[in-house]
Amino acid sequence: MSLVNKFHSGYASPAGTTNFRNYALEKGVHESHFKQVEGLYLSSLGMGTYLGSLSNTDDKNVENSIYHSVKEGAVNVIDTAINYRSMLSERSIGRALNRLIEDQIVKRDEIFVCTKNGYFTNDGNLKKIDIELYLQLMYFDKGVISSDDISASYNIMHPNYISNCIDRSLCNMGLKTIDLVYIHNSFESWFDQVDRSTFFEMLSRVFEVYEKYRELGKIRYYGMATWNCFTSRKTSPNYLSLKDVVKIAVDVGGQTNGFKFIQLPYNSFMTEPYELQNQRIDNSPQDVSILSAAAKYKIHVFTSIPLFQGRLLNLDINVTPLENMPYKSAKLLQFIRSTPGIVAPLVGQKKLDHTNQNITVARYPHLTTQEFDKALASFGLLKKNTNNQ
Repeated sequence: MSLVNKFHSGYASPAGTTNFRNYALEKGVHESHFKQVEGLYLSSLGMGTYLGSLSNTDDKNVENSIYHSVKEGAVNVIDTAINYRSMLSERSIGRALNRLIEDQIVKRDEIFVCTKNGYFTNDGNLKKIDIELYLQLMYFDKGVISSDDISASYNIMHPNYISNCIDRSLCNMGLKTIDLVYIHNSFESWFDQVDRSTFFEMLSRVFEVYEKYRELGKIRYYGMATWNCFTSRKTSPNYLSLKDVVKIAVDVGGQTNGFKFIQLPYNSFMTEPYELQNQRIDNSPQDVSILSAAAKYKIHVFTSIPLFQGRLLNLDINVTPLENMPYKSAKLLQFIRSTPGIVAPLVGQKKLDHTNQNITVARYPHLTTQEFDKALASFGLLKKNTNNQ
């Protein structure tokens, strides 16, 4: 599939996302579906684009799912990474956005687009060139990076590579500005290969690149997309303090720095972000959860693997506050988006029937505090019974 041939200017704005919210309400979306974040109205359901083959079929399915989710008013948050499907997911997003704009369904400033960089990737359109040859031709031979810059899991934090990724992502999606760029699983990829102070120096250089691209108007915000560094116990070697990361961002970009988001796994069986007290914040005598720490530092949280890549759909989910939801996926998504401190779960979807089931949640109000507490307790019991089987 070809790249998009048009570059759209702009980025998600308060006026644009307000327009999208009004459009969504006319389509039957519940008013509570949108949350205000940095002055923007963002849908409490986002679309992820991680899984899939490098086939033309999956290219088209991802594109159509984005188009449909946005057209129905259920989603104005789209999440990807440069390495997802070897850059093909970004290109599917670019084509979907281009169609949505050309069909006058949305304008660029109504959609919040997020991507990640850090992992090495080849190009899914060059299927005859394997990843090692691509690495040699595109990066080693050109002196962009050396083999010493790559972790065992093919993660790269060298500023040259980070800059290269942002420029490629802009091209892949046909955008002049990306709303949010994350450094991707960086601590998880490096904690056992460099000491903590060295990692902090590496992260500082990444943030310097992001701040430079903010000044150029090519990105709006940046963050860290993580796996378990923020939800590990403090005694674990792969534990990371959000407070330390916030300090690095302030040191690099001052009080107006662009570090405003993190992403981490969370679902009805992985509730550590809400329940585990492992983060220390300023002037606090005791630890708090990563969600509470993020709120303290005005960092916004998106979550990944809401359906645990489909595994949670195999469970019998008899949770009273969720009984009015028509599909299992909607029940699971409703629990997550109702969790205090979470902007939105990011759900992967390609097939139209799955997309329609997932976006149903947008038509329902969030759980009340009492309903959420009851659902949390019920999922805890379900988790215990499942583990004992």
